[in-house]
Amino acid sequence: MSTYLLVHGAWHSGQAWERVVPLLTSAGHRVLAPSLTGYGDKAHLLGPDVGLDTHVEDIVGLITEEDLSDVVLVGHSYAGLVITSVANRVPDRIAHLVYLDAMVPEHGETAVDAQPITLVLIDEAAKSDTPWRIPPLPEMPPPAGLFGVTDPADVAWLRAMLSDQPVRCLRQPVQLDNPAADAVRRTHIHCTVGKPEGITRRPVPPVQPDGTPAQVWELPTGHDCMITMPAELSDLLLKLG
Repeated sequence: MSTYLLVHGAWHSGQAWERVVPLLTSAGHRVLAPSLTGYGDKAHLLGPDVGLDTHVEDIVGLITEEDLSDVVLVGHSYAGLVITSVANRVPDRIAHLVYLDAMVPEHGETAVDAQPITLVLIDEAAKSDTPWRIPPLPEMPPPAGLFGVTDPADVAWLRAMLSDQPVRCLRQPVQLDNPAADAVRRTHIHCTVGKPEGITRRPVPPVQPDGTPAQVWELPTGHDCMITMPAELSDLLLKLG
């Protein structure tokens, strides 16, 4: 049995993994899909002081409280920053990092460094009465849709889940100062359909920090693949367990 810890991206909640969790558990694995502070059942905690460090502490705290080990830690989108930071804190607890259409930061980088268009969202928020929070991205015509989701029923379900994203999360730098984290295996999963204009993806280095060749898989779907291709995503994740 493996332990999968699924970390949602900006604006989302743990509910985003609702279609993936039963597929992994039915294969005999333990699966946790918490909502980060400010989202889902923790939406009431949203505030200007919520930052990347808050979300890292959410996951580190869960790992230690549940005494988890050999964790397959999956981070979607913004959560690439979260899982990278968690591995820096507790590398001995992590068996595998999975970057799911995610930001992949270097030491000292912020979300703005990893995905420069983020600065546009921060600047727009600065013009509002609540400059510390960024509303969810609007729905766009297919194939971009709402985070890559285009089915009307799924769009409605997703929209009801979304919360604002604190600017602090996107401004705080990642601290990667633990060499032991380099030994954690990494896999990258890219979604290849409906990427909005301005969204960039860094090339994956051919050699990963642990010295192994890069493992990059693709899913022919939009950004929120856990909603649009849960079975295919689960099949890939099960290969890592």
